Amino acid sequence: MTAVKTRPAAAGTAYADDFYTWTQEQGARLRSGDFSALDYENLAEEIESLGRSQFASLVSALRVVLLHMLKFDYQPGKRTRSWMISIATHRIHIAEELSESPGLKSRLAEAISKAYRVARLDAAKETRLAVSRFPEACPYTYQDVMDRHFAIDPET
Repeated sequence: MTAVKTRPAAAGTAYADDFYTWTQEQGARLRSGDFSALDYENLAEEIESLGRSQFASLVSALRVVLLHMLKFDYQPGKRTRSWMISIATHRIHIAEELSESPGLKSRLAEAISKAYRVARLDAAKETRLAVSRFPEACPYTYQDVMDRHFAIDPET
């Protein structure tokens, strides 16, 4: 939803005036075959935006898993059950994103790299360790992210 283009009032609700109503009108026009009244430019932008949102969602879930992996590795004495739960939850989210949009698999290396850059900074903040303590490049493979077993002391 970056470029805001408007359409004449006769064409229906303007994109910039009421996004929700605009989406409903555009959907109805597509279903009815009324292609001449479609707002092509903004429809194209919104469709592309959906893809960017899915990629961002994948990166976000990867970042959470990578953050907890770094904390597990660099602060073993502070491991918590909530980290394990968060890892499990976000692994499910990652698997669902890739299942629903297999095309994202072609950008998996990019997503992991992007997620790791932020996870590394977040890990430094959360652990109060120098960012230089964490590897610059992601030390984990996709297989590690999805399958590595995490155990904690049963007392924690």
